[in-house]
Amino acid sequence: TSRRCATETNSSHASSSLAHPTKANMALKEDFEKAAEEAKTLPADLPNEEKLALYGLFKQATVGDCNTSKPNIFDPKGRAKWDAWNGQQGKSSEDAMKEYIAKVADLKAEYGTA
Repeated sequence: TSRRCATETNSSHASSSLAHPTKANMALKEDFEKAAEEAKTLPADLPNEEKLALYGLFKQATVGDCNTSKPNIFDPKGRAKWDAWNGQQGKSSEDAMKEYIAKVADLKAEYGTA
């Protein structure tokens, strides 16, 4: 079995509608970028599972399907990040952005900011 998430050619669907931006997509991208900045203000002691959820959604929104090999067993942090990103496989860039924006808002409401 292959340890790759996906090939880069398979990830083209993740950003397909962002390649031809509409007003709605531009507004979504702006909201996403704002949420990414707000995520930096979340407390440093945020639970790892929440950080990983944000990481996976951010990578899916910005890169598309995971296109790297799974890190080896001696890199547990890298493996956790890979798993979080790979868990979003098949999700469109727009859906990942929407979920990321909602997740940041939920985390700000639950944990506040630093």
